[in-house]
Amino acid sequence: MIEFAYPWLLLLLLLVPLIGYYCTYRQKQPSVTVSSIEPFMEVRTVVRRPGFPLSCMLLALVVLIVALARPRAGSEKFVIRSRGIDIVLAIDLSGSMGSYDVPRNITSGDALVQAIRSGALKTRLEIAKEEIAKFIAERPNDRIGLVGFAEKAYNLAPPTLDHAWLLAHLARLRPGMLGDMTGIASPLGTGVSRLKDSKAPRRVLVLFTDGSNNVRNSLTPEQAAELAKKFNVVIHTVGIGSSNAFAVENGRLFQVEDQFDEKLLHHLSKITGGRYFAAADAEGMKKVMDDINHLEKTSVEQPKYMEYREYAPYLALVSLALALLAFLARCTWRLRLP
Repeated sequence: MIEFAYPWLLLLLLLVPLIGYYCTYRQKQPSVTVSSIEPFMEVRTVVRRPGFPLSCMLLALVVLIVALARPRAGSEKFVIRSRGIDIVLAIDLSGSMGSYDVPRNITSGDALVQAIRSGALKTRLEIAKEEIAKFIAERPNDRIGLVGFAEKAYNLAPPTLDHAWLLAHLARLRPGMLGDMTGIASPLGTGVSRLKDSKAPRRVLVLFTDGSNNVRNSLTPEQAAELAKKFNVVIHTVGIGSSNAFAVENGRLFQVEDQFDEKLLHHLSKITGGRYFAAADAEGMKKVMDDINHLEKTSVEQPKYMEYREYAPYLALVSLALALLAFLARCTWRLRLP
């Protein structure tokens, strides 16, 4: 959209017709003194019109006035300045993460088998990986790291902005790849060690597990949480699983118990000012990740500025060209002698 920086200068255009009128009709014309005008009475009156040089000069004046008003086309620009947070996702990879949490609408064994075979029902880890991948995709400005744990914790990916690389590591995770036991203290300590030196305005560790702490460690889960508090790392805990869960072993289905320690997970998050979440099934996991996503918002500034394309220099050149053309005409083919 074209606008004028100094639109009030366009009022000068009102003077152009007056200048043209004066130069054509009011300017003193060359004359000679005669004794009688009778010989001229029968001469036809000539209507005065602005000549070519004057027309060029008037047009040059119009263009110059428009140029002085600075016509320009502006486009609005936004500069996004964001400062992300650092997040470490610690995921339980014990064998029990291969269990299926069965929704209440599946009421028979045949329906359960069919849902598993068709892929409609997925394991706890598959569901967690899908929702975590969505969570990562919605946070492009945050550095996100990945820790896998069972009996011990392993740093799979340090906090990074290379989310494609991070998702590639996430896709390779399998239940039981690190053992079948569950140690809670180790992933907390590993996550804190990755976050303690971070310069981010907020540091967050999210722990996903479907089991209770059954591994002896030199550091207890509570001590690990206190360490996180010391380094200003907020811990959110997610308990995965329901009482209606089944696992497959040697081609047979058998029911498994809800094993995660809700009391411990709630206590660990409370120590650091975080929150505890429960994800009983796929819908529950989706809601948990949505809640965490909204809870840990990244601050984004959007300063606005206008970028203009100026037309005044081009119009000034056109005005100059018209003025030169008028001068050339007066000096050559429109030369006028008194």
